[in-house]
Amino acid sequence: MLNIKILGSGCANCKRLETETRAALDAAGIAYDLEKVTDYADIMAYGVMSTPALVVNEKVVSSGRILARSKIVELAREVEGTAL
Repeated sequence: MLNIKILGSGCANCKRLETETRAALDAAGIAYDLEKVTDYADIMAYGVMSTPALVVNEKVVSSGRILARSKIVELAREVEGTAL
């Protein structure tokens, strides 16, 4: 099971990244646990300067943009070690 974190203040883009991430992983049949991180100190601990950010298994895979669903699945599989 992947550990997914959405880093951000809870703005519209952060919510959209969460929605897209859930939809992408659900459609791909990837098991995950998703957590929203809104505390600025916690976000900064990841070295992220621009939100929203996507973290997969404690690895920052994207920041400052909303990824396409296909890219979310690709990055999740790469981190998981099952890249196509």
